[in-house]
Amino acid sequence: MKRKSTGIMVPALCVAVLLGGLAGCGREEETVQLESLSMADLSSDGEASGDGSSAGSVSPGETGDGEVSDQGNSLEEEDWKGIEENPTGDAQPESSRPVPQIVENPFVDKLTEEGQGWGLGFGDPGTQPVGNVSSEELAQYSGYFCGDGQEQVIYLSFDCGYENGNTEPILDALKKHDAPATFFVVGHYLETQPELVKRMVEEGHAVGNHTYHHYDINTLDEETFRKELGDVASLFQEITGQEISPYYRPPEGKCGSTNMRLAQEEGYFTCFWSLAYVDWDADNQPTHQAALDKLTARIHPGALVLLHNTSRTNGEILDELLTKWEEMGYTFAPMSELVQ
Repeated sequence: MKRKSTGIMVPALCVAVLLGGLAGCGREEETVQLESLSMADLSSDGEASGDGSSAGSVSPGETGDGEVSDQGNSLEEEDWKGIEENPTGDAQPESSRPVPQIVENPFVDKLTEEGQGWGLGFGDPGTQPVGNVSSEELAQYSGYFCGDGQEQVIYLSFDCGYENGNTEPILDALKKHDAPATFFVVGHYLETQPELVKRMVEEGHAVGNHTYHHYDINTLDEETFRKELGDVASLFQEITGQEISPYYRPPEGKCGSTNMRLAQEEGYFTCFWSLAYVDWDADNQPTHQAALDKLTARIHPGALVLLHNTSRTNGEILDELLTKWEEMGYTFAPMSELVQ
């Protein structure tokens, strides 16, 4: 169901995606040049896949958001210097819900209609990364990937393609730390886990839209894409009696100007990420120490963190991870504060 715009301006926060020259994310530094990336461009050294699923449909019984084909070229880490691509509150009353502002003549010189995979380049520990499109370009389409680089705030998000027993401990840890999160769900998750979805809402978390079938959205026509969003929203409302939160994450982190514009017209903010790690392979989970080391070294002010609910490691370390981040001086905020 479309949401009506109320004319709220979307700030050009520190955001960035898709192709060509990069703008600093909250930093006035020398521009970093990255090549446009796709899923297949990444090495399999533990720096890939934030979305964690292969292109194509997700149907009951398939792994969906928790699985991805890793056919990356064998790139050396020093060649990419930390590039990562696609490693993936209660609903507010209608009067207070953030609404994306649609611009009349957005520029599209780098955000191509075909879309590219979301990519990041990392610098020194504790500093914000840069993405492969400028924050200004993303903001034209109500897109975000991180927040204010001056505030030690973290925005937590989880991609949910299927359930394998790790969501409950994740929710337990979030509740213990009073940490709000956004859960991006596909249709299969809604169909099979309505009680967990209800718990997410009851405990003050947002539930965002990850499309119904997790298709490669660049293969969809406008009508089919709108239906992918609409079907998730309808089933969520049927389950919870509430409207889905206005946050959309593209499957595999792929999107372009056309896709972002359509999501914007449907009332969504497109949410990428500024920190993720390879947590999605249920058969090859990172050790606790490896995960903690990566996630504490690369945390940064305004981080929009992407984790997967399918990760056993995430379920087991989240309490400790949140504690470590708090000890580093960070607090947790809902997605609504980022987009406002």
